[in-house]
Amino acid sequence: MATPVHYPRRILLIVTGLTPQVVTETLYALAVQAQEKFIPTEIHVISTGEGVERARLSLLDPATGFFFALCKDYGLQGIHFTPENLHIIEDAAGRPLSDIRTPEDNLRAADFIMHFVRNFCSDASSMVHVSIAGGRKSMGFFAGYALSLFGRSQDRLSHVLVNDPFESLPDFYFPPLQGKVLYSRHNNKPVHTTAARIMLADIPFVRLRNGMPSKLQERQISFHETVEEVQSNLHFVSLSFDLPNQSVCCGGKSFKLPPLLLAFYLWLARRHVAASGQGAIHWQEADPQEFLTVYTEVVGPMSGSLDRVRQVLSNGFDRQYLEEKKAKINHRLEKELPLEASFYQIATFGDKPFTKYGLRLSPDKIAL
Repeated sequence: MATPVHYPRRILLIVTGLTPQVVTETLYALAVQAQEKFIPTEIHVISTGEGVERARLSLLDPATGFFFALCKDYGLQGIHFTPENLHIIEDAAGRPLSDIRTPEDNLRAADFIMHFVRNFCSDASSMVHVSIAGGRKSMGFFAGYALSLFGRSQDRLSHVLVNDPFESLPDFYFPPLQGKVLYSRHNNKPVHTTAARIMLADIPFVRLRNGMPSKLQERQISFHETVEEVQSNLHFVSLSFDLPNQSVCCGGKSFKLPPLLLAFYLWLARRHVAASGQGAIHWQEADPQEFLTVYTEVVGPMSGSLDRVRQVLSNGFDRQYLEEKKAKINHRLEKELPLEASFYQIATFGDKPFTKYGLRLSPDKIAL
């Protein structure tokens, strides 16, 4: 797997609340302390109105900003982090949210966070590191879930941890190169920054992006709609056929197929089960009568289409006929099952001119 240096655009995306310290603590852990350094080319912070204002004043003040102090202490260069990279979650009217308290606020936060994660992950030249250390718990959840939906193999999710008492010290932003004494606001107890320990907890997450249709990755729809669409396509893998209704059932979702395609799909499925997963067939080996028997079951022995298909296959199958049926069935499966189509599609095995056609699905997942 490629390392951070292989990606010209390295994005650190952090959700925060009223503690902008998590920005410098996370940056310190990634760019200074980590064995495999992740030095971002840009940092983006998502927060409420007050959270963004605190980040602007404490991190990006030209004279006293802790972001600049960290970069100076440890020689970090080339990190684009300006007030324009501080993003305020807005309500439905476009006004900055001061806090996230209502269900409506949560929906706005979810959509806002997902927008950035989706866009950042759409850039093939980028590596995205998402930190969920700050802000409301729901904000961290939305950021992690969005990365699960759109994240790629190179993207990472983390939470920064700081030992006591530094976690609760408002003046602690990172361990400075020249240690100093800080005082607790509660009991005025002194503590030296050399005792600070910053730990980055890497959070594993399930990556769903490769199973999502490209149109869902690109569409600017809401968090709620995205989750609903993904959920509607996640089922246990199974395949069965309903001949009276001329439909196929994949993982609990039923849909109709034209009779000829349904018969072709059923024919390959029966071969697959009968041969314990070894039923793929070359076009020159395919028996037209075997297929016509299945087609008769689908349309009935008195169907006028039966004679037409019998005439087409009077000289046997040809490769184009199988390719055409395979393409049409696979296209329909992609339309009906955008996340799961690959489980059910007709596959090709071997190179031309020895290509065979069959299913990859485990035979025990097929009910005939």
